[in-house]
Amino acid sequence: MKQLNEYNFPEDLKNMSYEELDSLSEMIRTFLIEKVSEKGGHLASNLGVVELTIALHKVFESPVDKIIFDVGDQTYDHKLLTGRLNDFDTLREYNGLSGFPKRRESEHDHFDTGHSSTSLSFAYGMSKARDLKGDSYSIVPVIGDGSLTGGEAFEALNNIGLNKTNIIMVLNDNGISISKNVGSLPKHLSKLRTSKNYLSAKSFVKNNLANIPGVGKAIFNGLRSIKNNIKYQILKDEGDLFEQLGVTYLGPVDGHNIEDLVTTFEMAKKLNEPVLVHVITKKGKGYSFAENDPSKFHGISPFDISTGEVLNKSTKPSYSAVAGSMVTSLAEEKNDIVAVTAAMGDAVGLKDFSIKMKNRYFDVGIAEQHAVTFSAGLAQSGLKPYVFIYSSFLQRAYDQIIEDVCLQNLPVTFMVDRAGVVGQDGETHHGIFDLSYFSSMPNMTVFTPYDENTLNEAVKCAYELNGPAAIRYPRGECGVLEPEEHIDNPDVLILGCGKMAEKAKEVSMILRDKGIKADAEFISCIKPLTLPEISGEKIICTLEDNVLSGGFSDSVNRKFVNSDVTILNFGWPDRFIEHGKVSELEEKYGLTAERITEKVLEYI
Repeated sequence: MKQLNEYNFPEDLKNMSYEELDSLSEMIRTFLIEKVSEKGGHLASNLGVVELTIALHKVFESPVDKIIFDVGDQTYDHKLLTGRLNDFDTLREYNGLSGFPKRRESEHDHFDTGHSSTSLSFAYGMSKARDLKGDSYSIVPVIGDGSLTGGEAFEALNNIGLNKTNIIMVLNDNGISISKNVGSLPKHLSKLRTSKNYLSAKSFVKNNLANIPGVGKAIFNGLRSIKNNIKYQILKDEGDLFEQLGVTYLGPVDGHNIEDLVTTFEMAKKLNEPVLVHVITKKGKGYSFAENDPSKFHGISPFDISTGEVLNKSTKPSYSAVAGSMVTSLAEEKNDIVAVTAAMGDAVGLKDFSIKMKNRYFDVGIAEQHAVTFSAGLAQSGLKPYVFIYSSFLQRAYDQIIEDVCLQNLPVTFMVDRAGVVGQDGETHHGIFDLSYFSSMPNMTVFTPYDENTLNEAVKCAYELNGPAAIRYPRGECGVLEPEEHIDNPDVLILGCGKMAEKAKEVSMILRDKGIKADAEFISCIKPLTLPEISGEKIICTLEDNVLSGGFSDSVNRKFVNSDVTILNFGWPDRFIEHGKVSELEEKYGLTAERITEKVLEYI
């Protein structure tokens, strides 16, 4: 058996036997476990789709055929099989391979993604363009059962089935996204994959008919073409949702049996109609620690392979853990508090809340729009919902925040996790727009806590408000920031909001060491914005972990539009920020304390 670097993928897959492909799948798993243990990244999702990815590239002719991955955090295998093995050591590093599909990176990547439930809509658009141009290639979106709970996926399914568009949809069903999947769709899929009638019929045919001497195998292979009609009759009591939408349903297929996958995909190619191939996989497959705790290994820091334990664990709690704990404690005192999340309960610190107050905890699945309007309904009916969603994911519910919460001035508090630049997940996960869009919304109060104390104050204050609030906080450790020792009549005043408060303090101290009278103020609420009294300062600097356009800096600039004070604004530029360590990105874009100080001194 060759080593991974001796193959020419994906071409070599075409001539490999199933035995060789099985050995290849084990080689890929070993490679992934070793590499992710060193660098961190998305492990469980990639271990679960090794055979599926191999089968896709064996049957389909990428890049002519378009394989499109929903979310995209499960594409490490795809990268290995499309010529990026030698660059894999740069995965998620600055100027290296992205942890998600990137068109600029390879002709085999057709869609830059990082959020869920989008692949079917994109594939439908590609299919219509293909048909209008008279082309005939296959379009194969791969979507998870968690992503299928998102409304956009159903909107696309409706169009695809209605128009009988030739798309081969692959449903990767592992029963989990980041947190365990919730809702009626996962229950429906469970019925499909565990129906006793179907499984017993399938077992009988496979074990008996195929063994008839001489003719059994031929009959068995011939029955594959009509298997789906038989299956539909067996499963009709459960109501095959996909068939009702006009989509031919094939499966369930063992997602770790390459031969079954290849056979099913080849069948799907012949149908020339919308097909959904239901594939059953196990997240974390092949590594026991990831199989037993797929949420932990969904996105993980470097770890010890032998124990599964993360290396260099922080001794301080994260902002997510502190925020979840604070809301849980307040909810124990206030019976009207409820918590809402979109398939990320553990990740946003709500595990204890979900256990202690199960009836007041709502995980709505990957459905951010629904989460917001659902929370509006809770608030209108007298409750105080705290909605925990990552900043970049909350963008998906922009309209609902405005129309369903702010317009009606309802007391919904948005716990905006992972705000600011988050590092190695890159453009699709940086939360650098929320200050801008929240600041523009009437009735919205915007908190920017910078440590444990101000986060606690914001959680309590939001409860007392009779209207919408957003509390945005970064990824990483949540400590206590010691207050600045103020001086009178400074020449330079540095205003740092949120995470940048600590940096404002650093800049102030560096300037003082250089003989400049500088002072820092920590801003924990930017709307309404209350600034310290200005008494003769020549320069004011604003620091924010957000794009400059429309954010904290714009609010400060408006305050001094008719004054003689010079304002220097520091934040992220009007562009999408690439992946890399936060320190590397801050250095590149001039947001380290040293680079900020240099700019101030240049102006002086």
